[in-house]
Amino acid sequence: MRQVVEQLDIRPDDRVLEIGCGHGVAVTFVCERLDGGHITAVDRSPKMIQAASRRNAAYVEAGKAEFVVADLEALDLGDRTFDKVFAVRVGLLQHDPECARTFVEKWLAANGEVFVFYDRPLQDPTNRDEAKP
Repeated sequence: MRQVVEQLDIRPDDRVLEIGCGHGVAVTFVCERLDGGHITAVDRSPKMIQAASRRNAAYVEAGKAEFVVADLEALDLGDRTFDKVFAVRVGLLQHDPECARTFVEKWLAANGEVFVFYDRPLQDPTNRDEAKP
């Protein structure tokens, strides 16, 4: 997650949205770079939001981070906009990059950026042709 956050090039005053925050590891790394900025982290799992909130309690208290339980399709952030929007291993966004843009462009500030990270598919070890060097 540290490498993911490094690629975001977070500026101290950035407004950041993370979709699918899980345990909140990336939130920690983003908050370390913020000074005046803010991150909103969303996950559909109340259990993950609870874990992420505990992990980042000091950042929540400092006003740098907030956590929201919601499905992406139902997420309502009002008229807020973000300089950086990112997601790591979120299936809905991973399989259709245009879908990702459609979902998040309403929250993207002018000159904002969207980042979608996912793992490369593994080769099928049962396919002998793929397994050859």
